[in-house]
Amino acid sequence: MAATDTPAALQQELLRRARARAADRPATPAPVPARAAGPAPLTHAQRRMWLMERLGGSSAQYSVPFATRLTGPFDPDALSTALTELVRRHEILRTRYGRDGDEPYQEALPAPESITVPVVDVPDDGARLLTEEARRPFDLSGGTVPRALVLRHGPQDHTLLLTFHHIAIDGGSLETVADELAALYEAAVDGRAHTLPEPPQYADFARREHADAARLEDGLGHWTRRLTGATAPRLPRPAVLPADVAQHPAATLSTALGEDVLPALRELGRRRRATVFTVGLAAAFAALHRLTGELDLVIGCAATHREGPAMRGLVGLCVNTLPVRVDLSGDPAFATLVERVRDALLEAQQHREVPFDLILERLGATARAADGTALVRVTSDVVGDQTALRLPGLESRFVEVGVGEAKFDLTLGLFDTDAPASLVQYGRAALDEETGRALAESFAELLTAVAADPELRLSALPGELAAPEADDRHPAEARLLAHPEVAEAHVPDPAGGPLLAYAVLRRTGGPSPVQLRTHLRGVLGRELVPATVMLLDSMPRTADGSVDPARLPSGPVPAAPKSPHLEAVTEAFTGLLGQRPGPDDDFFALGGHSLAAVQLAERLRAALTLPLVGLDIMQTRTPRAVAELLDARAAERTAAVAASASAPSAAPRKRRAREGTVLVTGGTGGVGAFVLRELAARGRPVLALARPESAHLVGGDGVEVIEGDLGDLDSLRAAVEGADAVVHAACTFTRPEVDVAAMEAMVGAWRGGPFVFVSSVDAYGRPKSARVAEESAPQAPLSSYGQAKLDCERLLLSAAGTEGRGGASAVRSPIVWGAHDRLRDQLRWGATGLLYQAALAGHPIGLPAPGAGGHDWYGAPWVHAAALARAVVCCLDAPVHGVANAVSGHVAWSDLTAELTTLLGSDSAVTFDDEVHRDLDHRWHYRADRLAPALRPAPGEDLHAVLAAMIEPMKR
Repeated sequence: MAATDTPAALQQELLRRARARAADRPATPAPVPARAAGPAPLTHAQRRMWLMERLGGSSAQYSVPFATRLTGPFDPDALSTALTELVRRHEILRTRYGRDGDEPYQEALPAPESITVPVVDVPDDGARLLTEEARRPFDLSGGTVPRALVLRHGPQDHTLLLTFHHIAIDGGSLETVADELAALYEAAVDGRAHTLPEPPQYADFARREHADAARLEDGLGHWTRRLTGATAPRLPRPAVLPADVAQHPAATLSTALGEDVLPALRELGRRRRATVFTVGLAAAFAALHRLTGELDLVIGCAATHREGPAMRGLVGLCVNTLPVRVDLSGDPAFATLVERVRDALLEAQQHREVPFDLILERLGATARAADGTALVRVTSDVVGDQTALRLPGLESRFVEVGVGEAKFDLTLGLFDTDAPASLVQYGRAALDEETGRALAESFAELLTAVAADPELRLSALPGELAAPEADDRHPAEARLLAHPEVAEAHVPDPAGGPLLAYAVLRRTGGPSPVQLRTHLRGVLGRELVPATVMLLDSMPRTADGSVDPARLPSGPVPAAPKSPHLEAVTEAFTGLLGQRPGPDDDFFALGGHSLAAVQLAERLRAALTLPLVGLDIMQTRTPRAVAELLDARAAERTAAVAASASAPSAAPRKRRAREGTVLVTGGTGGVGAFVLRELAARGRPVLALARPESAHLVGGDGVEVIEGDLGDLDSLRAAVEGADAVVHAACTFTRPEVDVAAMEAMVGAWRGGPFVFVSSVDAYGRPKSARVAEESAPQAPLSSYGQAKLDCERLLLSAAGTEGRGGASAVRSPIVWGAHDRLRDQLRWGATGLLYQAALAGHPIGLPAPGAGGHDWYGAPWVHAAALARAVVCCLDAPVHGVANAVSGHVAWSDLTAELTTLLGSDSAVTFDDEVHRDLDHRWHYRADRLAPALRPAPGEDLHAVLAAMIEPMKR
């Protein structure tokens, strides 16, 4: 019972439930009499999103881009004011997600003082830039404040993109957001206060759902009975994954429909007492049957919890997945299939309050395929006219922004708009390109045919997909031959014995047998994975060229050496699931579920310091398979460390006499990641401070991840007390008071060993001299970011050497460039972003001319992230006892522009003007004497190479 419950409130609740039972209807959630303070539980829908991030799924899957083309006199400042007020009004838009023990929670952050709305000039529609911005991941543990970006195509022609995380918003919420933003924008333009009433808060909805969880038991019983024996449809997965599947994981195909198709489908629905959604869902079942040949199918569709006046104006995630199971046997007419689907959908909607993840947990292993895929792999939808942001005084038009991701393996749907069309979206790892294109064509043909004649039977529907060519080879043999490192492969008929595979590699030093078997396990069902893969120097063949089975190694399966990780994996399974498994016992059959997969991965990652995420557990499923996966990753790490150690940049240096553990903050950021890599190459034991939600992003040889956060001062103090040295590379960038408080807490707990703080040249302010020596006095004005860095340095350096503390180093860095997603943001915003975006779009680039403003040079200092990491680690062995600069070089804006245009193949015209753009008003060179040896560039660390490494992934 909640702490706020009283005997009177409890009595009222019992009376309410008794009345609900008497009325033979499920009880509705009890209203919360007063707003509760502090963290709230996650709703089941939020928990699913949170788990996907923790499992290691793609975060771009759950980005919600909301873009509108605006024509007319647009005011970005008024939008900033409106967006700031919107985020203040709705706590869910400024909520972070943490974990207390095994349970996640949500907690509203303070409302930001102002939300910046960047404006970027582009000559075209800016589609590429919109997609890049929409794909930028959120960090749920840091908050989900929506991001804004405005593209200016002309003086009165703009595109506004707002990007939300799905954990904070759904389709119904977008309508509320659009309406409120329009009203808030109008008030800001008029310079008056808005009159909107205060909205309901999503955390209260979450508390009501959590308090009323007991009512779900009957619904869970229904779903258990309804879905017992159901399996996920077997989609024809590609034999070889596309080379660019990581960059382009999904494909979306639409096919225009005749103008009479949708009216005919509506009329069919009317006659069969069904909506057009139900008719579209029936068509999806028919198309899936023709694709798979299966008669017992499950397709998912979205349901909403938005009911009643209490939900009006609520922003948040109020959706659930309904698994609809339909029997297609008997070759029914399509109209009959519509009736079957209608009845199944109505039955499902009667139990829509039961979260799909709870259904999966109740069903256990039977609800998942051999690769860990959940029961619902295919969904159906009808897409209507999209919401657009209609700001007063402006013409508005919705802009489609795709993130290139698919939430499910396959979605079949309809566009019910002025331009009706069929929709097929699929994951490119689940369906090959040829099948996807054929399915898109056949689905449109099917819709057209049943609109003309609803009495067509399933067997008579047009557009049947071509059957795949017969292949006598075993699937494991086909998969091995598709591997780029395998020249020959053979999997003979086991004839009652164990299934064996034989392979010949293309080169010496290729993948090991364990790695090849791990590869097969990732793409085949467990029953198709060979007991072992034997490597041969050559494949024995007969005179006619066929494989000679008599000369293949035979007999019992060679006894593979016991995995060094199997015992640790088995113990982790035992500790989490409460029973000791055999090597091949299934995780889900043992009672495992999504959250348990996350927990198991975190335990093993912390104990073994090897990369592992929950999705790995769900796909491998058995202790033996998990151990073999860890074996392969340990071998990869050993090879990577050996390669790093042999590089010139990793030459042995003098170390401190006393070996100690180094605490590193900011390991999930660009700088911290390179610091961790450098420490690992030198064999230093490391504690990496990270939020639990981000821990899976940190890993490496000798790295132990511990829980902590800049806003949690107790965790910072505890982390510092447990280390012999500290590298503080974390920063909020936008909340200087948090940065300073964090440094104060860390310095207060620091009692020994060296302390290195990654600071910024912004701490120098705007010096009068163009040549800036190390430790020069700061010159006003300082930005809030620069002032915070200076304040942190003072806290650190004043404490160094006192009460047994070691030496301190404040390493001031400029722009940090390197091949890391966080560092690639330098190419989106600020001075480098201004030049990059203009060159990318072929826009004219105006640079300050030499002598403009009385200064003969304009440009910026920069440092390669690897060089900065070497300098930081060098300070652990030899503290500078003060301030040192870490600068790889200086680049004039003209030279940087030339590099960017060359790498992008841009034809941007470059002009030099006496007027200096605010973002380009930088003219200082910084000396970097103290750390010069560590900063000496290694091969591949020149300006051209690092820019190329940063730009190439953004061009895809």
